[in-house]
Amino acid sequence: MQVADNTVVQFNYTLKSEDGQVLDTNVGNTPLAYLHGHNGMMEGLEKALTGKEEGESFSVTLTPEEGYGERRDDMIQRVPVKHLQGAKKWKAGMMATVHTEQGERQVTVAKVGKFMADVDMNHPLAGLTLNFDLEVVSVRAATEEELAHGHAHGEGGHHH
Repeated sequence: MQVADNTVVQFNYTLKSEDGQVLDTNVGNTPLAYLHGHNGMMEGLEKALTGKEEGESFSVTLTPEEGYGERRDDMIQRVPVKHLQGAKKWKAGMMATVHTEQGERQVTVAKVGKFMADVDMNHPLAGLTLNFDLEVVSVRAATEEELAHGHAHGEGGHHH
């Protein structure tokens, strides 16, 4: 079966920087699962996986626009330190969680003062060209429940 809309895809990935440094991988762990065509996967990866079959391995390079977008300077915001969650003492470069009008959001602490902190709300990989090595582990038709919920269930997917 080929990867197409309304299929559940399980895959392994290794994400590398432009210079070949491994940034993330799930190889050796449970394959990642998603419902193809339902906005549950980065658009560039979903496009690259379309038409692939179980057992195929390939590499794809995503531009920032196809990945996490370009870095935006307007995504740096000043917030009260008391609103940062995840540690008691903060330093630049640390990851924190803040509550926003859109819900919880992970941010990178850019600068910390006594009462205020500058946080970067860009995704940590925004602005980077991303190189993925991908292996399609399985492809199957989605169940009615998965289609109704808009995501994959089972191993590597969403658990209710």
